[in-house]
Amino acid sequence: MSESEKSASEQIDAIVAAANDWRGKTLASLRAVILQTNPDLVEEVKWKKPSKPEGVPVWSLNGNICIGEMLKNAVRLTFPKGAQLADPNKLFNTRLDGNAVRAIDFSEDMALDEAGLKALIDEAVSLNEAKN
Repeated sequence: MSESEKSASEQIDAIVAAANDWRGKTLASLRAVILQTNPDLVEEVKWKKPSKPEGVPVWSLNGNICIGEMLKNAVRLTFPKGAQLADPNKLFNTRLDGNAVRAIDFSEDMALDEAGLKALIDEAVSLNEAKN
């Protein structure tokens, strides 16, 4: 089966497996929390290009909720509308200067604040629902 014939979930499985290090495990953990938070979220793979032919995992519901990327020294979870989210647990730690996007860079030994992440995802879903 070619990459284009695989479901988005199968493509994300392949992205996680290809990492073969802590970043794959971290992305898998984040993905599990995201999908547990709201079972209606849709998994997609977007932005395939020559420098990143496998694409980027995206979770959406009435618009993008968050984007998962494995960087060289971190796994980044980007919220396209993060600047509009309250973030009471202060999870956002990068891309803090823009008018829209906020992100969380997870390093190898960083603890995952599951409750805080779920709250951000719920708020992002509510924000997307409010615009429809």
